Amino acid sequence: MQELRIGCAYHSNRLLKSVREDMEEIVAKGFDTVIHMLTHNDWRRCPSVCKDIFSYTKELGLDFWVDNWGLMGAPGDPCHFLSYHPEAARRYSDGSLNAPFVCLNNPEYIKWSKEWIDLVYDCGGRKIFWDEPFLKSDEEKFACGCPVCKELFKKTYNREMPVKPDDDCIDFQVRTIINYFKEVTAYSASKGMINSVCVMPGGRLGINLDNIHRLCEVENMDNVGTDPYWSKSKPECTGAWVYKYVYERAKKAMDVCNGIGRDHNIWIKAYDCLSGRERDVVYAAEAAYDAGARNIFFWGFRGCDGNEYRSDNPLMHWAAVGEAVARLREKEREAIVSKARAELGLK
Repeated sequence: MQELRIGCAYHSNRLLKSVREDMEEIVAKGFDTVIHMLTHNDWRRCPSVCKDIFSYTKELGLDFWVDNWGLMGAPGDPCHFLSYHPEAARRYSDGSLNAPFVCLNNPEYIKWSKEWIDLVYDCGGRKIFWDEPFLKSDEEKFACGCPVCKELFKKTYNREMPVKPDDDCIDFQVRTIINYFKEVTAYSASKGMINSVCVMPGGRLGINLDNIHRLCEVENMDNVGTDPYWSKSKPECTGAWVYKYVYERAKKAMDVCNGIGRDHNIWIKAYDCLSGRERDVVYAAEAAYDAGARNIFFWGFRGCDGNEYRSDNPLMHWAAVGEAVARLREKEREAIVSKARAELGLK
C-alpha cells in the first residue's frame, strides 16, 4: 500500500516570520508536503530568503517540492527571461506573438533553465515540480512558430511549417515539450534530484490527459500528474458533479501512471471558490482518493487569499480543506487497520 501524501501549494510571501507561522499551520492541518515557488523575482531579489524558507520547512518535518512558477510564462508570472532575450519569445505559426511565453526550443532558455535548477539545488531543493507545460493551438494557428521552431520543424518533417495546424504540427508540439524535459530533467537527475510534472486535463495544449503517456519518453520524469480543476461559472458545477468530474480525470491519470510505472500527483482546486461551495473541495479530495491517488495536493494555502484568484471566503474554504485532509487521513487509517485485521483473521 502506497503511503498517503498530502500537499499544499504555498506562494506570495517572503516574510520569514509569517512563513514560519504558515508552515506550522500547514503541519497542524495534517499536511506533510509543501510546494514552494522559486520565481525569477526570487532568483534576483531573495535567493537566501528562499533557502531559509526551504530549511525551515524541512526542520518541521515537511517534505517540499520546488515549482518553476512563471519561468516559461503562465502558470505564474510573465516570463522575465524575455526581458533579457526577447528573441526567445514564443510565437504563433502566423508570426504573431504568443505573450508572455518563451520558446521551449530556444537554446538560451534551456541553458537558463539549467541555471535555475542549480539555484534550486543550492537553496536546498531536491524535488522539482514542473508546473503545467503547454503549447497553445486553435483551428487557425499554433505555437511555437518562432524562427528556431520553423527551422527545426523543416528539419524534422522535411517541409515548411504551415500556418494552420495539422497532424505534424500537433506532433511537433508534443516533441517540443518532451525534448525540453528530456534535456532539463537529465540535468537535474545528474544532481540527484527528483522530477515531477503536472499537465492540464484537456484543451489544445500540446500535452494533456489524452497524450500524457508520451511523458514516459522522458526517462528522468519520475512523477506525472494532472489538476482536474472545475469551473465555477456553471450552476451545476458543485456537489456530486464535482466528485464525478474529478474522479473521472484522476482515474484516467492514475491508469496511465500505473501503466507506465510512474508515480503520480493529483491536484485539488482550493482557490477561486464561490461563497457557499466551499465543501466541494471535500468531494473532490474524496474522488481523487477513490480513484487511487495517494499523492493528493491542494492549490493552495488558505484559499489563495494573497492572489487575485482567491476564493470568495478564503478562510471558510481553508477550513473545508482542513476537513478534506482529515477525511483523507481517516480513510487511510481505516484502510491500514482493515488490512491488518484481515491478515489476522479478525472481523
